[in-house]
Amino acid sequence: MSKEVVVIGLIAIAGFLIGGVYSTWKTAKGLAMVLAVAAAVAVGGAIVWLVS
Repeated sequence: MSKEVVVIGLIAIAGFLIGGVYSTWKTAKGLAMVLAVAAAVAVGGAIVWLVS
């Protein structure tokens, strides 16, 4: 797989997770925090993958 495809996939996953944070924030703040951390890891992974 090319580098760009992986980066786009990770950013798409991060966007999906951020949507989950938005939708669960009022009802389950703990789960929203876990999703936010997962989104941050996905974005960080995309950046590291792109730079390497």
